[in-house]
Amino acid sequence: MEESPQERTGPIGAPVPGGAPERAPTLMEQMGGVPGIVASTVPVIVFVVANIVTELRTAVFAAIGAGVLVLLWRLVRRDPVMPAISGLIGVGICALVANQTGEARGFYLPGLLYSGFLGVVALVSIVVRWPLAGAIWHGINGHGTEWREDPRLVRAYGWATGVWAVTFLAKVVVQGGLYLADSETWLGVARLAMGYPLTAVAILATVLIVRRVPRTAT
Repeated sequence: MEESPQERTGPIGAPVPGGAPERAPTLMEQMGGVPGIVASTVPVIVFVVANIVTELRTAVFAAIGAGVLVLLWRLVRRDPVMPAISGLIGVGICALVANQTGEARGFYLPGLLYSGFLGVVALVSIVVRWPLAGAIWHGINGHGTEWREDPRLVRAYGWATGVWAVTFLAKVVVQGGLYLADSETWLGVARLAMGYPLTAVAILATVLIVRRVPRTAT
């Protein structure tokens, strides 16, 4: 007699409705979605604003306090807390550097180094034909690595990765210049201005490129 869908079981004998395996959470879901990503940046925004209107020590404590509040807020809502934890760790590292150097600009140094690192990684990923945009895009959507078998997909994601490389390196050039000029206020302004706005442009460019892929490479 044919086995009904309700009687199907998984590899360890547990019932699997309809015989379909349970879907693994995507990378975006693990990060808490867009709210989780935004929440992870709140401590940095608080520091930038507080440092402009007050002084270094107050800004450091305000940023750390904001990170703790974001973490507690996500715990109460039972949302994924990894973005908040990573944001708190990040602001802690930045605060430590600022405290050790005694300069507010030290808070931005880890971010500058990180942007430079990501820019180099993006360029290298294009050279080795494993463009970072493709890996992240398919990771977010829970797909595999089959896209690498199509040269047209690899080329398209290479262009998208190039956009991100330019974005990261532009931050290094502009903010790095302000860092060397010891212009703390304008460095904070640049950090905010080149955060969401520049990232939004890069995301838009990536989406436009990716949306063309299924029509040209299926």
